[in-house]
Amino acid sequence: MIKKHSYQFLILLVILTLILPVTSSCANLKNTIESTYTDKNTLSLWDSGPLTLDPAISSEMSSHLYVMQIYSGLVKFDSQLKPVPDIAERWEISDEGKTYTFYLRKDVKFQDGRKVKAQDIKYSLERACQPSTGSQTASTYLGDIVGAEEVIAGKASNIKGIKIVDDYTIQIDIDAPKAYFLSKMAYPTAFVVDKDNVESGRDWWKKPNGTGPYRLAKWEEGSLILLEPNKYFYGTMGKVRVAFHLLSGIPMSLYETGKIDVLEVSKSYIDRVSDKAGPFHDQLHIFPEFSLHYIGFNISKPPFDDIYVRQAFCHAVNKERIIKITQKGMCAEANGIIPQGMPGFNPNVAGLQYDPQKARDLLAKSKYKSAANLPEITITVPGWGGVDVEDYLGAAILDWKNNLGVSVRVRLLDPNAFHYNLMEEADEMYVLGWIADYPDPQNFLDTLFSSGSDYNISHFASKDFDTLLRQAASEQNYERRMAIYQQAEQLVIDQAPVLPLWFGRNYVLVSPEVKGYTIDPLGVPRFYLVSLDR
Repeated sequence: MIKKHSYQFLILLVILTLILPVTSSCANLKNTIESTYTDKNTLSLWDSGPLTLDPAISSEMSSHLYVMQIYSGLVKFDSQLKPVPDIAERWEISDEGKTYTFYLRKDVKFQDGRKVKAQDIKYSLERACQPSTGSQTASTYLGDIVGAEEVIAGKASNIKGIKIVDDYTIQIDIDAPKAYFLSKMAYPTAFVVDKDNVESGRDWWKKPNGTGPYRLAKWEEGSLILLEPNKYFYGTMGKVRVAFHLLSGIPMSLYETGKIDVLEVSKSYIDRVSDKAGPFHDQLHIFPEFSLHYIGFNISKPPFDDIYVRQAFCHAVNKERIIKITQKGMCAEANGIIPQGMPGFNPNVAGLQYDPQKARDLLAKSKYKSAANLPEITITVPGWGGVDVEDYLGAAILDWKNNLGVSVRVRLLDPNAFHYNLMEEADEMYVLGWIADYPDPQNFLDTLFSSGSDYNISHFASKDFDTLLRQAASEQNYERRMAIYQQAEQLVIDQAPVLPLWFGRNYVLVSPEVKGYTIDPLGVPRFYLVSLDR
């Protein structure tokens, strides 16, 4: 899924903190916040809020944070990030690996008390694929199901690869054996929704009737989202309520004064909270994250239709210095695509290292010969303000200027539209962060770079690469499968459709009163494991 860019929310926060004190709603906002601050059984957090709570639409972390709590699907990930039963009690896979028969639990209910049956699963999967739904994730995560692409294309209304056997048994046929199919079914696009809820109106998702561990108890626009444990939940019941205070003040100040219990630490505060002599060092937790932040090149537009230009731009950027200075060393330099700790990670991958002279030689080798002959280059980024030269992007732009003599313009897109419109809006370059939806190299290599993928913003296309992906998908031997993906990864690096920058980590302050708070490497907190000791 697309990783949210935290700096865009800080810009909005500054604006709101200047405006809110003089608005008539400020008093109501304060009262609402104070009531949750004083509740001893409520976990309080700061957040910017979701863009949507429709699981078929959600494709970025700001929405996933909520969607993953309110809804559930046939499959989920356990603590080891392995796919395990969820709404499905168990499943059987045919000998040829193309037919999955899911046997549903009989105690699963929507949050209004109605039982979930196989028809609800079928409706949800088909609804996600309907063009009228507008999902940008259906093809990527459900496209393996026989007949799904026909529905996505508007050529059919039912997915022929989905068959209801009885009320609690559903059969799904996929187009070829794929080791990662079950993992895809743990993605929100495959989550179950209530048909009556969906058909209640355009903004149905603001009052969702899900099946997850938490229910949406209150949503006060611009101020508060409150989640409560779902009393009908069939799994481990949550012990606490969770209050998200939306852009309610300066996060660090709120944490210091005990107004929020958990805080994602930005680079602005990392020196302070990591000081061993300071008051916060023992409260700082570092969680690994399977994420990649990168700069992409739009191969469909000059000058990045030339491989030598792409390679030159990669060799011209000093990533080590950028991470050390602009990111305060909070992330790990990325030479490849597959993040550290993920299956298939190759510590010996041959990345395009910083080498200004080689960068200039490659540019001279291109059909453009020199920077003077390059067309105007614009990079598309999310945000509302300017680009600070001290920021990583400003530093990269300076490297391209100093090492190649190339000037790069910046075009800002509304962050709320950026993630969903980037395919159409991308200029010659763009920035993007991607966090794994499941711990498999396929979710990076195939999803981001295969021909025709909805997330292939760079328009990269390689028959050899696509062939390797098909081989890896059907390979049942784990070691051979990972080796194929590593070969595919090296091909992508050499062709340079993107400049990998860094792999992420989550730095989080957790109050001593909070027990059991964790964030998995997919970036999802498990609130149902949290307890409070006030």
